[in-house]
Amino acid sequence: MGRLGGAFTVLIMSNDYFQFKQFKIIQEKTAMKVGTDGVLLGAWTDIQNSKSILDIGTGTGLIALMLAQKSNADIEAVEINNEAFFEAEQNIVNSKWDKRIKIYNISFQEFCKSNKKFDLIVTNPPYFIDSMKSPELNRTIARHNNELSYKDLLLGVDALLNKNGIFCLILPYEQTNKFLNMAQDYNLFCTKKTIVKPTLNKQANRVLLELQRTKQIIIENELIIEDKGRHQYSKEYIELTKDFYLKM
Repeated sequence: MGRLGGAFTVLIMSNDYFQFKQFKIIQEKTAMKVGTDGVLLGAWTDIQNSKSILDIGTGTGLIALMLAQKSNADIEAVEINNEAFFEAEQNIVNSKWDKRIKIYNISFQEFCKSNKKFDLIVTNPPYFIDSMKSPELNRTIARHNNELSYKDLLLGVDALLNKNGIFCLILPYEQTNKFLNMAQDYNLFCTKKTIVKPTLNKQANRVLLELQRTKQIIIENELIIEDKGRHQYSKEYIELTKDFYLKM
C-alpha cells in the first residue's frame, strides 16, 4: 500500500490490477490507479442507510464498489474519460454487485441534467488547481479541476442531493477552508471532518469531509496512517480499512 505524500495521491500498487477482499480492480489503461485517497473515502463514508448513491468521477469504479460492498443501495457512477469508463464498467460487471451499479460515460455537468435525486453523493475530485499540467491528457483531466471546478461540483451536488442527503469527499488539507466557504453558498455545511496525516511527524495533507444541508455541530477527529514507522499502520487505519485490504 502507498503513502499519502506531497500533493499527489500515491499509488497503492503499480500492477495492472489490485485485489481487494471482495472485488478486483483492473487498472491497466486508466490514468489514475487505485490510490490511498479513494480507499480512505470509500471506507470512511457513512452510508447511513442510503438507498441511492452517486459516485462522481468514479475512475476505476473503486469507490462505487466499496460502497456497494457496504450497503444495499442502488449506485450510479459518472466517468468522463473513455478508458477509465471501460475499465470501471469491466470491474463492475465482474463484481457481485453489478445489478446495483450503473455507470455513465458522460461529464458530471451533463449528468446533472437528469434531475435525479440521491441520498448520498461521493467524490474524489480533481483538485490540483493551477499546478503543472501532466503531458498525458488523460492524467491531466483526472488530476486537474479544469474539467470539473469546485463551483460546478457544488452546483451539481446542490441540484442532485436529497433534502436530508449527505455529500462526502476527500480534499488536500490546504484547500479545506476555501471549499467549505464555497459550499455554504449552496447551503451545504460541514457536519463531519477527519484530518489525515501520513505519519505522526508529518503535517496533515488530506481531509475527509461530510456535508449536509443543515448546520450541525461538526464532529472532528484525526487519522494517522502510519504511527510506528514504515508500513506500521495505526489501529484506527487498520480498523477503517480491514473490510477491504487483503492484508488488514
